[in-house]
Amino acid sequence: MATDWTKTSFHRLKDKSPSDAPMQWKMARDALGTRELGVSRFTYEPAARMPFGHRHREQEEVYVVVGGAGHAKLDDEIVELATWDVLRVSPHVWRSFAAGPEGLDLLCVGGRRPAGGDTERAPGFWAD
Repeated sequence: MATDWTKTSFHRLKDKSPSDAPMQWKMARDALGTRELGVSRFTYEPAARMPFGHRHREQEEVYVVVGGAGHAKLDDEIVELATWDVLRVSPHVWRSFAAGPEGLDLLCVGGRRPAGGDTERAPGFWAD
């Protein structure tokens, strides 16, 4: 019998981060079987940065800082982040994250993923 709910744990999900990145990326969309939204957890080691920037054609995203602190780079603006901050980012805005000295733990909630995806990446987004 099919149910109208699904449960998983981020502890059970496979890390999808680049092999040389000092962070973990765990995406729950497939494990939950969601059609309308995705939920991901990004756990950064102290002083780690996402190795690229990204934006979307259609997906709006909301990020919730559940631990630690750091910064978001939104286009050319740097925004400080602290535990329990909630940040909404429009699809067209380039974004990337960097952890502070105690690390950064983010939950990301995004909308429906278009067929074939809608993510564009920019290597070297944090170029100093």
